[in-house]
Amino acid sequence: MAHSKNRATDGKITYPPGVKEISDKISKEEMVRRLKMVVKTFMDMDQDSEEEKELYLNLALHLASDFFLKHPDKDVRLLVACCLADIFRIYAPEAPYTSPDKLKDIFMFITRQLKGLEDTKSAQFNRYFYLLENIAWVKSYNICFELEDSNEIFTQLYRTLFQVINNGHNQKVHMHMVDLMSSIVCEGDSVSQELLDTVLVNLVPAHKNLNKQAYDLAKALLKRTAQAIEPYITNVSKHDILYNDNDERLQVVKLLAKMFGAKDSELASQNKPLWQCYLGRFNDIHVPVRLECVKFASHCLMNHPDLAKDLTEYLKVRSHDPEEAIRHDVIVSIVTASKKDLSLVNDHLLNFVRERTLDKRWRVRKEAMMGLAQIYKKYALQAEAGKEAAKQISWIKDKLLHIYYQNSIDDRLLVERIFAQYLVPHNLETTERMKCLYYLYATLDGNAVKALNEMWKCQNMLRHHVKDLLDLIKQPKSDSYSKAVFSKVMVITRNLPDPGKTQDFVKKLAQVLEEDEKIRKQLETLVSPSCSCKQAEVCVKEITKKLGSPKQPSNPFLEMVKFLLERIAPVHIDTESISALIKQVNKSIEGTADDEDEGVPTEQAIRAGLELLKVLSFTHPVSFHSAETFESLLGCLKMDDEKVAEAALQIFKNTGSKLEESFPHIKSVLLPVLQHKAKKCPPRQAKYAIHCIHAMFSNRDTHFAQIFEPLHKSLDTDNMEQLITPLTTLGHLAMLAPEQFAAPLKSLVANFIVKDLLMNDRIPGKKTTKLWVTDDEVSPETLAKIQGLKLMVRWLLGVKNNQSKSGNSTLRMLTAILSSDGDLTEQGKMGKPDMSRLRLAAGCAVLRLAQEPCYHEIITLEQYQLCALVINDECYQVRQAFAQKLQKGLCRLRLPLEYLAVFTLCAKDPVKERRAHARQCLVKNINLRREYLKQHAAVSEKLISLLPEYVVPYAIHLLVHDPDYVKVQDIEQLKDIKEALWFVLEILMAKNENNSHAFIRKMVENIKQTKDGQCPDDPKINEKLYTVCDVAMNIVISKSTTYSLESPKDPVLPARYFTQPDKPKAANVLGAVNKPLSATGKLQTKLSRMETTSNASSNSNPSSPGRSKGRLVSQMHIHVSSFISHYHCKVFFFFVK
Repeated sequence: MAHSKNRATDGKITYPPGVKEISDKISKEEMVRRLKMVVKTFMDMDQDSEEEKELYLNLALHLASDFFLKHPDKDVRLLVACCLADIFRIYAPEAPYTSPDKLKDIFMFITRQLKGLEDTKSAQFNRYFYLLENIAWVKSYNICFELEDSNEIFTQLYRTLFQVINNGHNQKVHMHMVDLMSSIVCEGDSVSQELLDTVLVNLVPAHKNLNKQAYDLAKALLKRTAQAIEPYITNVSKHDILYNDNDERLQVVKLLAKMFGAKDSELASQNKPLWQCYLGRFNDIHVPVRLECVKFASHCLMNHPDLAKDLTEYLKVRSHDPEEAIRHDVIVSIVTASKKDLSLVNDHLLNFVRERTLDKRWRVRKEAMMGLAQIYKKYALQAEAGKEAAKQISWIKDKLLHIYYQNSIDDRLLVERIFAQYLVPHNLETTERMKCLYYLYATLDGNAVKALNEMWKCQNMLRHHVKDLLDLIKQPKSDSYSKAVFSKVMVITRNLPDPGKTQDFVKKLAQVLEEDEKIRKQLETLVSPSCSCKQAEVCVKEITKKLGSPKQPSNPFLEMVKFLLERIAPVHIDTESISALIKQVNKSIEGTADDEDEGVPTEQAIRAGLELLKVLSFTHPVSFHSAETFESLLGCLKMDDEKVAEAALQIFKNTGSKLEESFPHIKSVLLPVLQHKAKKCPPRQAKYAIHCIHAMFSNRDTHFAQIFEPLHKSLDTDNMEQLITPLTTLGHLAMLAPEQFAAPLKSLVANFIVKDLLMNDRIPGKKTTKLWVTDDEVSPETLAKIQGLKLMVRWLLGVKNNQSKSGNSTLRMLTAILSSDGDLTEQGKMGKPDMSRLRLAAGCAVLRLAQEPCYHEIITLEQYQLCALVINDECYQVRQAFAQKLQKGLCRLRLPLEYLAVFTLCAKDPVKERRAHARQCLVKNINLRREYLKQHAAVSEKLISLLPEYVVPYAIHLLVHDPDYVKVQDIEQLKDIKEALWFVLEILMAKNENNSHAFIRKMVENIKQTKDGQCPDDPKINEKLYTVCDVAMNIVISKSTTYSLESPKDPVLPARYFTQPDKPKAANVLGAVNKPLSATGKLQTKLSRMETTSNASSNSNPSSPGRSKGRLVSQMHIHVSSFISHYHCKVFFFFVK
């Protein structure tokens, strides 16, 4: 508990009235007398005694000190145990003790005191009974579920209770013991074999005769926990009864394993009852017996493939065994048999290994991943069993790369090692290595491709961090130098296993680099962009040799350095590799490659090869600097395949910074091609062509002018299809060179884009009920209008100022499109799919502008709210695409924090996948911002724009102005509000970091002391504001136990959204939100308006509500007809004035 820590820091212990200090300075008798008074005090307290709980918190901590837990007097120990039992009851559900070691000590101490129950005639028996009754009623031991040593604690408790129970105990003692033990079984995640043995051993006849009461207790426990414990209890066969002794049974199992597993043995077919009895030992109660059976499985699979079917079901169960060693050996057995001959194992067995790649234990995960990697290399790369076998295990490469999505750095590092050693072995000759990579990339699924791209990106980033560290080390030493080195050391540490221990090793490495110039030079060569794969191998060997020591075979520091070198060494990609990869692509283009033999269609191979080169051009741009590579890319530009040409253009953009000076003959051929593509080719190619010219050529102004002038003059609305590419090109020119074309751009936007293009609907849209159609079905006029909107936005993003008020005008235009559902002229000519496209374009345009500070400042609250409502658009595809754009801007920390609140509106999306995606976006953004704040302590003054908890005021304000929230006190609408708030608060409150629960509570309280900044004088809006605050407060109070503490800092509310505090009185609706509802009198809200059937013909998913925007529009004083009239008359004058 956070408050426990805060209150316990002063160290002052308060004793109950009449009780003096309890310490080692008083006699044993006096200590017992005082402890009895303390026991009485705690007995009389209940969970609602908040003041007393705070008052006696330090006393509670004091009683758990070693002085009492290890006190030699049993009376003292008993009284302390009674106190501790009451403390757990009073402070439930969270104990005041937070240290796992301390909790273990306390519960082991209490368990030892329970031994006093054995003597029923003891004068203290009643107190021992009270102790048992208390911990059984409160279920105190359930706290131990989260402890690493929980199994040890529970096992010791069970053993103690079975030992002490005797015929002197009455039914109450028996009942409390059953209650206590059953809660551990029923409410725990699993039952360990050791714990199960402790129970079941009492059912063995030999033990039954020794202690009948223990037998009855075990029987009662099994009856009470039958459903929970059943999966862990194996059926007892006749064979078990013959061999009740664990060691004897183990020896029998070992003997039978040799008999059944022998190569020429026919025992299994000749004696099926014995074979079935042996298979039953896979579920044996004794761990070594099960382990022995699992180890036997590989021999049986190799020597008797016909028994694989019998073994599969038993291995499946054991692959989920509670014991880590058994799960590990299941994998070893299956992989061992697979490596001998893949036909020995069926798909089910391989799938067990696949499942264990996500095991909770690292040792098991590692064995499963390495096993699959070895199988893949043997049968897919080396093709030792033919194409059919390679096809059978083709899923392995995808599965292994998917693991890169896991949060554990150990998993990610192992995937990188597997990739370098098994998927694309780095020791292959260059041509063979690139061929292997080429076909691997072409056959990976989408998620695996993303994981591989992310892997290269992470390695490249770490390479840059190490390079930065080397650059820092060369600088003169100073205070700023030390801070900079420490900061870089911390960044590198986070990219290595076990950051806590690794930090010291990375510091040591930095010191070594300062002192040893030879190692520093080797590392500089390794992280140099021009380092070849052969050089990298030499550098790694030299560095490890220099840092290693024959006298110290186990060197943790050297292991850490090897991990680091493994991640940063370019063992796959260099200039020679890129050249080989380009040649492989050319072979596919020429039709001379082995595409068909590799099972990859040629067109797919070429596209994948270009995509691979595009990714590598980001991470290894210098490796592309060769005439041969650039000439091959020129050939790709001339291909008819649009995707290939696009990828080639992006590669030129990423790698061609020195092309003009280093390869002039390439430049003379490339420039005309780029100019042609900018004028005549599809929009995406035109876009990349412009960016290539901007990135590669020094006299870009001249080249831009040669493109801009003819395109500007040739614009004509009579041929919409021929308009799309010029508008795309002009838009990107406007963004990259706004000053060069300032005057013509203003005229272009005002006269052509707004007046001629956007304000006219020339061709009536198709009448259809579909809300969305595929890209090739969208009308050319709509596509041209979308490019017109993008041109306006790109121009503003290039200008980066609002001096001419063009930003205000553009925002009014965009919000007019949103408020008119995409039909700006309101003439009814547009089809529904076209309107959906324009709504999406307008919403995304507002998001783009909001990422630029000068335009974010001028977006009004009404415009922000209209933009936010796009995430609840009636068209599924609009909601989906808008959410993706929103997420992209937020993850880059470009969009302001208030846009994160937009995801709260997804709480009522009728499509489960959309709600799940929105939640994922919230989780990712909240974690991203928290991590950013941890790494950048200096940005604390920008907390209001980064701290994720500050999304709460924005979410509250957005929900207050939700068009669907009409009646202030309507129960159904309030439940929707509650659900939306919980959608974001659930994630924010998952961790109470820095007492954030109290901070959120304080923030909501502060909002209730203000008025709505948008409509300060509107009593209904303010009433809504206070009502939503009440709902938020209800959530915080009901979901947190620490909300009542002091807030760590005083929240700052956004001034645009809320007025200065004036402490208004507001009605409380906490009870109204939670009380039962009647079925009558419900408003028709967004839920009742939702479409729940999918537009199958248009591949559309269920639609969302058509959100009511009337109130927002009236607040903005936007009336579309007057808007149109204004633009026709003024010809968008505000753009050119």
